[in-house]
Amino acid sequence: MKRVSSNNVIYKFTTDLKEVEKVKPGEEFIVETNDCFYQQIQREDQVIEEIDHSSLNPATGPIYVEGAEVGDMLKVHIKKIDIADSGCSLAIPGSGFLPDKVKKATTKIIDVKDGYANFTDIIKIPISPMIGVIGVAPHREDGEWTTDTPYKHGGNMDTTEIKEGSTLYFSVATEGAMLALGDLHAVMGDGEVCVTGLEIPGEVTLQVEVLKNKSFPWPILETEDEIMVLASGDNMEYATKEALNSIIDIFEKSLGLTWEEGYILSSLAVDFRISQLVDPKITIRAAVSKEVLPFEKMLKAL
Repeated sequence: MKRVSSNNVIYKFTTDLKEVEKVKPGEEFIVETNDCFYQQIQREDQVIEEIDHSSLNPATGPIYVEGAEVGDMLKVHIKKIDIADSGCSLAIPGSGFLPDKVKKATTKIIDVKDGYANFTDIIKIPISPMIGVIGVAPHREDGEWTTDTPYKHGGNMDTTEIKEGSTLYFSVATEGAMLALGDLHAVMGDGEVCVTGLEIPGEVTLQVEVLKNKSFPWPILETEDEIMVLASGDNMEYATKEALNSIIDIFEKSLGLTWEEGYILSSLAVDFRISQLVDPKITIRAAVSKEVLPFEKMLKAL
């Protein structure tokens, strides 16, 4: 099985990325990932000011997918996520959802053992490993995006359901798609309010497919039971409106509804969830049950 080394990283999703590896549709491969600090935080007496900020949010890749062309969709199935046995989480003055409340830079090194993150000797949190940053080269008209920022290409969406067993769908904007990923979390709450999850290095086993002549403005996430549109914007209102308009568009095309009927259905059957509140753009996900929106109907309509 091919292995993409964590030594091969990017810090920006652009239209002119140069691949470090090539994979074929249907092929399984392993991607080694760094944590968002590039493993610079190793002790609780370290603070963010002491580290090299030019090495933050590395994404391993990019990976060229054979047969992926402009106008296609890249299907990325997350087969397995393996994480290290220790990670870190920080409170940083001036950062997070309550930036003015943080009076003291605080670092916690948190061990992971037997399926739990040991926050203290008493507080043990069940882990749920997830991918914070995953995306492809953006469309030229969308510009370039640093790896800490989410947008239509994916990027730092910090969505808890981007985990083992889930599948992502990205519109292909350049030949080969140029997939890259990193920023694993052993566990993270919706919102990521203090600006970090349990940041941890690891390995991700992926399998990719190319869906010809399919596209959609925003990334789509498929879980066992739900379909989600992941939209990002400068504020919650913009991101929520983008997610809502997108899910209504899917309802119109796949279920044959009028816009007004899709709007009503969204109010009855769609959950709007906060993915993260703290990146340069905020990410909201619109989630609908596959019982309401059968996946094959949706896929056929894209």
